[in-house]
Amino acid sequence: MKTWQGKKYWLIGASDGLGAALARVINAAGAEVVVSARSEQALARLVDDLPGRASYLTVDVSDTASVTAAAQAVGPVDGVVFLAGVYWPFSARAWDAEAATAMADINFTGLVRVMGAVVPDMVARDSGHILITGSLSGFRGLPGAIGYAASKAGTMALAESMYADLRRTGVQVQVANPGFIKTRLTDKNDFTMPFIMTPEAAAREIFEHMNTDRFKKSFPRLFSWVFRLSQLLPDWLYFRLFS
Repeated sequence: MKTWQGKKYWLIGASDGLGAALARVINAAGAEVVVSARSEQALARLVDDLPGRASYLTVDVSDTASVTAAAQAVGPVDGVVFLAGVYWPFSARAWDAEAATAMADINFTGLVRVMGAVVPDMVARDSGHILITGSLSGFRGLPGAIGYAASKAGTMALAESMYADLRRTGVQVQVANPGFIKTRLTDKNDFTMPFIMTPEAAAREIFEHMNTDRFKKSFPRLFSWVFRLSQLLPDWLYFRLFS
């Protein structure tokens, strides 16, 4: 188990859902948390509800100036958790250019912006902890997931590259790939979502992972095997089964 007392963690995308649930768990473990998102009202309500030392700072991860200013205001931290994301389900047959661009720009490029603002300082200090939120949808392309699956695939690949570069340093990089979580994002789906979890249950899974030295955790475990094994299927069989 890691020592959380006296640590400071910055959680981006933590105004509600999984981010808020994880902030509660980390804060209850003894760490100071700074929670960020675009909604100041939601952040303020969350901070009022947290059990320990906490503060909030608004940030728009699609805006480089906003990310840079927020990182400077937060200052050096022991850990950063990236949870920011948007989602609109649609098919390539009904392409929504605005939604697709937003998912790419927030889910993936937003992560790149945040990492660019915090990783150099961690490398210079040779100390830090980074948790990136991927998704089971990032393992292979899925029908009706234009924008989201691609953005999560990029997110997971970025995490792997960072881990490859930093694994022998004092900067720990981890990625968590959850399945369906009951949030305002999944409320948009009109299909059955197997093994759907509450934000609180998913937060416990991620916090458990953060207390280990392992790089990757994909969950729920049984459901994750469907996606991991799909990577071994030839294209003709994969697309026959999944599309």
